[in-house]
Amino acid sequence: MVGVRIQLNKWQQAAVAFGSAVGALLDPRRADLIAALGETTGKPAFERVLERMKRSAEGRAVLLERPRVLSSEVGDAWDLPSNTFGAAYANFMGSRNFSPDDRPPVRFMDTDELEYVAMRAREVHDFWHTLFGLPTNLIGESALKVIEFEQMHLPMCMLSVLGGTARFNDKQRNLFFQHYFPWAIRAGMRCNDLMCVYYERHFHEDLDDVRAKWGIIPAPPSPKGLIDNL
Repeated sequence: MVGVRIQLNKWQQAAVAFGSAVGALLDPRRADLIAALGETTGKPAFERVLERMKRSAEGRAVLLERPRVLSSEVGDAWDLPSNTFGAAYANFMGSRNFSPDDRPPVRFMDTDELEYVAMRAREVHDFWHTLFGLPTNLIGESALKVIEFEQMHLPMCMLSVLGGTARFNDKQRNLFFQHYFPWAIRAGMRCNDLMCVYYERHFHEDLDDVRAKWGIIPAPPSPKGLIDNL
């Protein structure tokens, strides 16, 4: 949901950003702190995303209709054929007992448009997990943050990668930097502008077809399936 807007001066914004960064490094499970860090450091990036969406026909449709990724809005995905993007998303969410309603609200954006863009970026995260075939463990989340940085240039994404990799053990670190980091850089640069996609309109399409249409390179299988055990 979009929360009550909180206006901050530059000093307050810096204080919230610093406190959120420290807190998120100490406890990466604090989605509220990660969200606050993204908002207080990401306004210029969200402004650029907004302008790109306005230049795209599908992006303009998203801005006009303002779809939300909520249980009440995406529930039809659970009824679609197994080969579709929507069914793949439903399987991703259901197999992990995730709810699309669990995202923290946006609080620190200056305008309604930027508020929505920040919320949209937050809510399509699990669509991207589905499209790129990434798990939700530390390696998978770090790889997706690399792609998100390539797509949106949010400082929070790179800070999250730095924080995540700092918590890796040696085996995780080697696997990430040798196997997933180079792929994520390539995948994030090659694919379409994913913030300009009206995902909900494509739920009924074949998963492989939408991947091809949007230039998605799925994550390569890890050596001997190691990522699933890390």
